Amino acid sequence: MRAIVVGAGDVGYDVARLLSLQRHDVTVVDADPAKVDHVRDTLDVLAVLGSGTSAATLRKAQIEDADLVVAVTDVDEVNVIASMLAERVGKSAHETTTIARVRSDEFTGPHAVLTLADFGIDHIIHPEQSTANEVISLLRRAAATDIVDFCQERVQLVGIRVERDAEVVGMSLIELAQSSPLPFRVMGISRGVRTIVPSGDATIQGGDQVFVLVETGRVAEVARVLGKEAGRLRHVMILGGTSVGARVAAGLAGRSRRDGGMEVKLVEKDRKRAEYLAETLEGVLVIHGDPADIDLLAREGLAETDAVVAVTEDEESNLVSCLMAKHLEVKKTVALLSKSAYIPISQSIGLDAAVSQKLAVSREVLRFLRGAHVRSVATVHGLDAEIMELVADEGAPITRVPLARLRLPKGILLGAVVGDRVEIATGTTHVEPGQRAVVFATPERAGDVEPLFSS
Repeated sequence: MRAIVVGAGDVGYDVARLLSLQRHDVTVVDADPAKVDHVRDTLDVLAVLGSGTSAATLRKAQIEDADLVVAVTDVDEVNVIASMLAERVGKSAHETTTIARVRSDEFTGPHAVLTLADFGIDHIIHPEQSTANEVISLLRRAAATDIVDFCQERVQLVGIRVERDAEVVGMSLIELAQSSPLPFRVMGISRGVRTIVPSGDATIQGGDQVFVLVETGRVAEVARVLGKEAGRLRHVMILGGTSVGARVAAGLAGRSRRDGGMEVKLVEKDRKRAEYLAETLEGVLVIHGDPADIDLLAREGLAETDAVVAVTEDEESNLVSCLMAKHLEVKKTVALLSKSAYIPISQSIGLDAAVSQKLAVSREVLRFLRGAHVRSVATVHGLDAEIMELVADEGAPITRVPLARLRLPKGILLGAVVGDRVEIATGTTHVEPGQRAVVFATPERAGDVEPLFSS
């Protein structure tokens, strides 16, 4: 497949890297010479210097032959225009799929006069909102390090770190399943830098990050099975009034008004931004100050806070703030990170969870790469695998026999089937046409999954 990525910032660079790893022909377009040089020096892709709003630049990138255009610059208007040009100029022998990063509610809000469909954009990516939603889900499930929804939020993949003194340490997965009547499926185990595709005789070790597929609403029960008490977070401090921070605060305050459960403080360094947020965020206490000032945070009650969410634009500051919060025995810390070097070590050095805006974009791009039967694709920190949600065709191989007789290739694991009800998969599970399934696949097997669901 030939793909063009417009924008070579952090998000665009990661998308280009992902597409290149998948062995696609990739061209990156950016108006910044330094970013173009960086792409040329570090990635096995072509790079074109110029604006994504220029038809001449896009033609130089061979837009006429592109199957996919991903516009992810920091400017919404550039992304919209680049997608429009791709739809006009690139629409020759075949359709060009366009994906645009758009952060403004002017296009995506419920009262928008013009929708992105009017501009010929096939799919919208809103990394900030997706990241904020992930943070809110993590705070609602205090024991979880990761939460991903599937099948219209009927099934959840939950990451839980096992304490070294937990009763489940040393148990095999068969023994774990026999010890609890709760239906769940362990989809993967992250142990150090290794990703383990679990079999029944695999054992749980202290420090493992266990990824469990379970019906939505039963996360607290799974946490208890693995030796974690879910608890409830009542006081949250958000460090940074960025777009993500403001959206998290608005989401938590909205839930707080409905269930009467959560107090939210937000610390923002820029006075004008702090004043704006104080006026617009109902039910949130906005504090003007430096989120990296530990003395300020201590005066504002950091030690009595249940959760700290660090979402400033300074990743090092986010890490340090969360580590200080853990030192003061804050129950849960969540940091916004994007550098690939930080994410794998974040939990090993003491953080409870990390979120990344780049992952939101990568998941959407992966969905298009995996085929028509794939409804969503998830990747999570610490797990070198893809978790896909697919729909089965009439006559597809996956529908012909029960799972025990299907003999799925090593590296592919079917976790749940969703139709009229949610069924956690066992050997007797039989996937019916039209049902949705959640499948775990290691990177080398990811391309083998979609044909199982196609006729």
